[in-house]
Amino acid sequence: MTSSQKIVTRFAPSPTGKAHAGGYRTAMYAWLFARQQGGEFVLRIEDTDRTRNTPEAKDDIYEALQWLGLKHDRMYIQSENLERHGEVLQQLIKENKAYVSNEESKDGSGLKKDVIRFRNPNKTVTFIDLIRGPITIDTTDLGDFVIARTIDDPVYHLAVVVDDHDEGITHVIRAEEHISNTPRHILIHEALGWSIPQYAHLPLVLTADKKKLSKRKGALAMTDYAKLGYLPEAVFNCITMLGWNPADPGSEREIFSVSELIERFDFERMQKSGAVFREEKLDWFNREYIKLLSSADFFAHATPFVPLWVAKEELLKAETLLRERIAKFADVAVFFEEHEYLFREPPVDSAMLVWKNETLDKAKVHLATLAALLEGTVDWSGEGIKTVVMPYAEKEGKGSVLWPLRVALSGKEKSPDPFTIAEIIGKEKTLARLSMW
Repeated sequence: MTSSQKIVTRFAPSPTGKAHAGGYRTAMYAWLFARQQGGEFVLRIEDTDRTRNTPEAKDDIYEALQWLGLKHDRMYIQSENLERHGEVLQQLIKENKAYVSNEESKDGSGLKKDVIRFRNPNKTVTFIDLIRGPITIDTTDLGDFVIARTIDDPVYHLAVVVDDHDEGITHVIRAEEHISNTPRHILIHEALGWSIPQYAHLPLVLTADKKKLSKRKGALAMTDYAKLGYLPEAVFNCITMLGWNPADPGSEREIFSVSELIERFDFERMQKSGAVFREEKLDWFNREYIKLLSSADFFAHATPFVPLWVAKEELLKAETLLRERIAKFADVAVFFEEHEYLFREPPVDSAMLVWKNETLDKAKVHLATLAALLEGTVDWSGEGIKTVVMPYAEKEGKGSVLWPLRVALSGKEKSPDPFTIAEIIGKEKTLARLSMW
């Protein structure tokens, strides 16, 4: 590659199922590098596995990439390149660099069929991995490996090399399990006299128990995170930091905009060992990004999850509490289920009003006194209400006063503090709930 050559990266998913964080991290790195270098990002749908491809999986790829903001510059469908793959196979056979081999089928039928094998020169291959440095592999053990089942049915090794060459891919960024495939691909490139792209093999993304992240291990599809109300910027930030740290040395900073990630991206600071993906960490990132939203944007994201019975003006009053208590916008529905008392009159068990060994009559006296005190309150904010209530509570005993106050307002043993509840439900409802006793 010359210094003037345009950088071209690619993301090449197979539409055989919904991809998770591990797959899309590859797309993010390929996109970041291409954007940083002023190059191109190619999307290639590798759909030659006809028995496992589904239209739903292909649509899921498009949806996830659009949600993440990973806009491609060019797109290809691998199955549309089959004629070209066949031409290259014929060339390799003609030049005696591949051959047709009649072999017994591996399906146990005892029948024989033709496959096309690459004529391995049995040499040592060395390539410079952008993350791991020099890697040397003796290809002798690979033997004459299969590159096509028929002229019209190439396997991955042949198809990916032809497509990478024809699409001008200069940098192949992919997971570390492909390290063993790279010598095969280099041998095919050399046999065809084509320039070899640079390779970067990413560390695995692992589960909390240090197993490879996979759909079988319960990994969610990227589109599932969108449906759960995660912010794409938070997901992007979190996943790009699985195995790479863009922060300055000694800094504990973790929040980076996409433009900052583009600017800071490099392979040298990428770790070689696996990186653990924890949803608790993703929740932390999402909370941080929720804090940055304007009120208008916050409610735009929250509204699809708000029950129909919640009035808009009541929703607005709950903004601060909502921001504090949700990790993702799907939690909004749970919030309203658990905090229905903020919007509807709660049923209250009178026995719950009693603080420890005190009596119900004592609790009622406290509630009546509080109602009288709050009647004339002008500053109906949490702090304003607290200013009025606390002198009386400190005189009579905080538990004796604040416990029945909170229960009378919420009907719950556990809830936010009573000052917050009173502020949200308003003066009229607060006094009504206290006066009923």
